[in-house]
Amino acid sequence: MTSPSTADPSVGTADTSDSTRNIPRDTAERRRMYRCRGWWREETFLDDLWRQVRSRPHKLAIAGRRITEGHTDTLDYVELAQLTDRFAGALLELGVERGDVVAVQLPNRWEMVPLMFACMRIGATICPVDPACPEAELRHRLELTEASVCITISRWEGEELAAVALALRAELPTLEHVVVVGSRVPDGAEDFDEHFLAAAREDSHAGKLGGNELGPDDPFVVLFTSGTTGESKGVLHSQNTVHSALRGYADAFLLDDSLVAVVTTPLVHYSGFGQGVLTGVMLGGTIAFQDVRRNEALLDLVERYGATLLYGPPPTLAEIAASQRSEPREVGTIRHVVTGSAPVLQPLVDELRDMLGARTYSVWGMSEYGPVTITHLDYNQDWAAHSNGRPIDSMEIRIDACQDPERRADVGRLRVRGASQALGYYKREDVFVAQLNGDGWFDTGDVARDDERGGIRILGRAKDAILRNGVVVPMTEIEATLARHSRVTEAALVGLNGQIDDMIVAVVATDSAEKPTLDELRQHLRCSGHQEQFLPERLETLPALPKTLTGKVRKAELRRRYAAD
Repeated sequence: MTSPSTADPSVGTADTSDSTRNIPRDTAERRRMYRCRGWWREETFLDDLWRQVRSRPHKLAIAGRRITEGHTDTLDYVELAQLTDRFAGALLELGVERGDVVAVQLPNRWEMVPLMFACMRIGATICPVDPACPEAELRHRLELTEASVCITISRWEGEELAAVALALRAELPTLEHVVVVGSRVPDGAEDFDEHFLAAAREDSHAGKLGGNELGPDDPFVVLFTSGTTGESKGVLHSQNTVHSALRGYADAFLLDDSLVAVVTTPLVHYSGFGQGVLTGVMLGGTIAFQDVRRNEALLDLVERYGATLLYGPPPTLAEIAASQRSEPREVGTIRHVVTGSAPVLQPLVDELRDMLGARTYSVWGMSEYGPVTITHLDYNQDWAAHSNGRPIDSMEIRIDACQDPERRADVGRLRVRGASQALGYYKREDVFVAQLNGDGWFDTGDVARDDERGGIRILGRAKDAILRNGVVVPMTEIEATLARHSRVTEAALVGLNGQIDDMIVAVVATDSAEKPTLDELRQHLRCSGHQEQFLPERLETLPALPKTLTGKVRKAELRRRYAAD
């Protein structure tokens, strides 16, 4: 892709290949600096909640829309704090002790939020789990964490989740309780409403709720990765490692207590859990979400609550813009449209500006660090279509030559370092340490290029990279462009043999009766400005691409499927 002609000359260039900003090499000295600069602190997210109760007790904190039931559950800060203590008492009655893990398998529902804070309140570690998690993967997560309680929903998208959890309880000796949210509670499970809501346990357990709260450096959440190459890994964070990322995210956008964010991503993932709920409570803002994927309905939340920030991946935002075009809503309150997880293309930036009247900002991050790079406010309004931005204040980035980690490069392996680094992988510390070099740089597994402004553009996963004439094919950008073709819903590029100048194979998902041809797609890419040497040479079509729980395409599976053809 060519650089934009609207580049802002006031934004200077920087050497992205080693963006260190004079941060000490010594680990202990870096940690002292993290506290000195406010990236780490002595307070916790619970302290943030109590502060909001004192300063804005009846301000709306959470709005959780239930699409099927046709109503929205709301909590102000006083109600959120009261339910935090009530839920904490309920967990104590289930025998949860400091250091225990509580697994919570819920869609985007209000119950998730006080459960997060209740676990902090009694010193437990929360393990959010996607409702779409397959049984084998759920077993792996519950067994690895030795969760004593699993809070789930009775049924979700045709799957009997409560029954699955009960069957696993019979197999796992540490899993003592299965608590079910919803009206259909099977025998052997405990009713969430009866145990967590019916009684004022915040009063009966008041004397036990002091002194066990998690500290800022204690483990507090296990967020599982997608597991593209095997069993998923549990990323263990403290409140300080998360705070530094959220502080940098909020500061990059100058967010304050006027924040009203509509979050489209799951609350069980870092973006919903951290950039959504915890950022809102940290700032004293309002966070709105809905339980099922109905992107055309999200603008109802924007209009109802006067959202100032809209967060979601590019496909979701494209559907939101299309909804606004067909059924306009009042969206003039939106200041920021923030997106990540996939490349942002210029047509989407233009469409969001036309339909929502807002600038688009690109964020890149990972479960191990949270948001790392952002296209900041001082960039021109189109830069999100050409860059993933520069690092937040608490993070560093560098690009290493793929074959020589000691040599910096304009295109190569992306490494990161900083205050947001997770504590490690739960019970797999050796795997985490293996991705760190002697100076604490973490190998992200991504290939990136320098954007010439101190930032990066992600090109794809290093293990999936294709080289053409010695140059890394910009896979993520080409995939995003292919997905904008009228007869393509999503796309993936793969090289089948892992060799230099490997054949570039495009695998596209389509629901069209008339499937696109290779020549059509190559011309579509040419018209979008992609270089001839990077165009696919073979086309395969599928009804849908195989994916992980977090929506990442399983490219290893695609390579196996088509390598023998």
